[in-house]
Amino acid sequence: MNTQSRGAAFILGMFLCAGLVVLGFQISSAVIEYRQFERSVKVKGLSEQEFPADIVIWPIQYTVADNSLDALYASIETNTGLISDFLQQNLIPQADISVSAAAITDKSAQQYGGNATPAFRFTAVQTVTVYSGNISLVREVMGKLTELGKKGIVLNQNNYQANVEYIFTRLNDVKPSMIEEATTKAREVAEKFAKDSNSVLGKIKRASQGQFSITARDRNNPHIKKLRVVSTVEYYLSD
Repeated sequence: MNTQSRGAAFILGMFLCAGLVVLGFQISSAVIEYRQFERSVKVKGLSEQEFPADIVIWPIQYTVADNSLDALYASIETNTGLISDFLQQNLIPQADISVSAAAITDKSAQQYGGNATPAFRFTAVQTVTVYSGNISLVREVMGKLTELGKKGIVLNQNNYQANVEYIFTRLNDVKPSMIEEATTKAREVAEKFAKDSNSVLGKIKRASQGQFSITARDRNNPHIKKLRVVSTVEYYLSD
């Protein structure tokens, strides 16, 4: 009885081993086929285009100083009026002109600067801002700023707060065509890779759209914007 049991157990063990070998072969084959199916290539496509900006923000900043606060405010009012008149005479609408509150400093109240007595007790910085969609007109008027200097207005042109800003607001209008171009260029690269590797390009496995970047074309033409986007696409490959 024991001999028969051992024989039956041996035969059962043989069947189990054979089954495991077959199962292992099938699993191995499936893994190889899966990995072959998972062959892919990841490529990037670039789209770069230039567009004119559509909004300009032009801060015109000036400084006045006086020992009398009343006289200081009078100078601010006079200079702001001269700047506003200058802009409107050059066809910039009043609706495009705004005036911020003046930043006034009382130097006698400051606790630093040594014992030197300032030439003027009060100083004020005032900013008149042009916000316009007519960039060509505004740039033309910028070239005439010397006229304000001749009227005794001290402009703060080297102050970073007075830097001109150009804005591009039509990104949503151009985004679809640029993404399409970037994706098309990515596929061209993938097709070249597939051809060189004797493979066949398949469907898209995954894709991601990079962020759009908007920069000035160069520092001499900040009103012309360079838009750039990179799309990353991964394609399946097969033999």
